[in-house]
Amino acid sequence: MESSIKLTGRKSDTDAVLTEDIANALRMELPRRFRLAQVMTLLYSLDQHGISLHTLYRLVKENKGPCVLAIKDEDGNVFGAFLSESLRPEKRYYGTGECFLWKWNSTEPKIKAFKWTGKNEYMILSDMDFLAIGGGDGVFGLWINSELEKGHSQPCQTFDNEMLSPTPEFKCVELEVWGFQI
Repeated sequence: MESSIKLTGRKSDTDAVLTEDIANALRMELPRRFRLAQVMTLLYSLDQHGISLHTLYRLVKENKGPCVLAIKDEDGNVFGAFLSESLRPEKRYYGTGECFLWKWNSTEPKIKAFKWTGKNEYMILSDMDFLAIGGGDGVFGLWINSELEKGHSQPCQTFDNEMLSPTPEFKCVELEVWGFQI
């Protein structure tokens, strides 16, 4: 059995989104080379760094590899995405087929991952107005506004995912971005 992932960089008084339990369950879904990571470092947190997409982009810029986006909605649901590249403002889609959406089932407890279908290459679309992961037919698998407070999730061609939240629209109360130390 591999050792547990260590999460670093989060202040003790910060409301956690990604827990060690979720990180270890998520690890089994990662591309093989990233499953070896022993440490994940918090790159951005709404709670620690404030509500600003500009700040998020600035803080994750130094991360040269993939990252995990983790969101907690107002009902306590936790979901997000594994992104093959760090988030940045870009006018077109970027990222590879290693990207996927996920949601945490706290009652079982386990991760449900929605991997790339190959139907399109709409992985990551992010500019100064929003973040979007997955798409097709005018919908996004996961979309968050520039204030990082409102989002929506719908089934999309990229991942053939379920809605990540119980309803298509959700209120984001916490958001974190994590990088890997390999």
